Amino acid sequence: MAKENFSAQKRSGGGVGLPTSTAAPAANGRARAFASLPRGRQIQKTFNNIKITILCGFVTILVLRGTIGVGNLGSSDADAVNQNIIEETNRILAEIRSDGDPNDPDELTETEINPNITFTLGPKITNWDRERKAWLDSNPEFPNFINGKARILLVTGSPPKPCDNPIGDHYLLKAIKNKIDYCRLHGIEIVYNLAHLDKELAGYWAKLPLIRRLMLSHPEVEWIWWMDSDALFTDMVFEIPLSKYNNYNLVVHGYPDLMFEQKSWIALNTGSFLFRNCQWSLDLLDAWAPMGPKGPIREEAGRILTANLKGRPAFEADDQSALIYLLLSQKDQWMDKVFLENSYYLHGYWAGLVDRYEEMLEKYHPGLGDERWPFVTHFVGCKPCGSYGDYPVERCLSSMERAFNFADNQVLKLYGFRHRGLLSPKIRRIRNETVTPLEVVDQFDIRRHPVQGSTGSRS
Repeated sequence: MAKENFSAQKRSGGGVGLPTSTAAPAANGRARAFASLPRGRQIQKTFNNIKITILCGFVTILVLRGTIGVGNLGSSDADAVNQNIIEETNRILAEIRSDGDPNDPDELTETEINPNITFTLGPKITNWDRERKAWLDSNPEFPNFINGKARILLVTGSPPKPCDNPIGDHYLLKAIKNKIDYCRLHGIEIVYNLAHLDKELAGYWAKLPLIRRLMLSHPEVEWIWWMDSDALFTDMVFEIPLSKYNNYNLVVHGYPDLMFEQKSWIALNTGSFLFRNCQWSLDLLDAWAPMGPKGPIREEAGRILTANLKGRPAFEADDQSALIYLLLSQKDQWMDKVFLENSYYLHGYWAGLVDRYEEMLEKYHPGLGDERWPFVTHFVGCKPCGSYGDYPVERCLSSMERAFNFADNQVLKLYGFRHRGLLSPKIRRIRNETVTPLEVVDQFDIRRHPVQGSTGSRS
């Protein structure tokens, strides 16, 4: 894809910060105070349910009064009572839907992060490669390679609360359906996360503690593949050429010239990348995480990133900029195990792709993975789940619909259907039923005809 589009490619929002101290970490990386009453949340929710039941009863009485004329209250008094009930109902519903209740005794009370203590994701692990190998040898029923293919775990997720924009939940559903389809077709396991494992690492930083936890909890997995919720597979045939990365531990879409010559803040994109499950990856996460705690650390890190990375606006540290800064400032330590991939679209910026789908259908075919038929289309800046974004909502949603249907047609082809159009959820039949269905399977099943990317490199 043409590099002139890069200026719009970076996600705004949460990011990565820089270490502000080399002091030794606290025993658990941070000091926290805990206060819990085991049944507090349950009791609170029970009271809320009772309140809602009572309020529903009041609403019923009001409806009956208005319908059969019961009661002598004046209309102004009735309106006031009705308004109070509506306000109280909305308050309780908002409380139930909220991420946390400040009065809930089950909530953890946490002290502020001490900027003089380096933040950590957890206890330092130093011998993971040997321990993992011993575990794999002792548990042959959980191999890290199956039929010669490395075991991959695709990880994605979204915030635990409903979307600010109600239609956003619908598009999150389409996005996870798209990922499930791809994983099913290519023998990849998938995890969808809705939990914040560390409240200090909110927003885009939430992926770091999640990736670490999955590595340690699933030693049978060889590669952890992170993909943002707003990224869609649009080449359902293409497969990542893992043999190309035998000597690497991190694979991320990026451009060496933007990285090392221009020091650009969009030299790579962390919306879709692969981490090998190994000690090196744990060490990189440990070096990356101190940049992310929300508050003064993240704000100060943002100022450092803006001062050192070309074109970066002034805002708090984000995970992508911080990774770039880390790889640049500690190049000798990390870069020999990092592969900046650009021979196919591990990340493809949506604005330059979605309007070309008809051209792609006419000229090319799935399995290419590059600008001719993009492997991943990433809706950077759209934020379908949020109340704001960098692009008009209508444009984003129609573009996401086109991308989803473009990919879904490749799946539906096996079953003899396709969408009526790239903007239509309705489908139509494209071939008749047959008395020899296995011939159709042999011809159209993506699982029988995967296409791996080339093993060459392009910069």
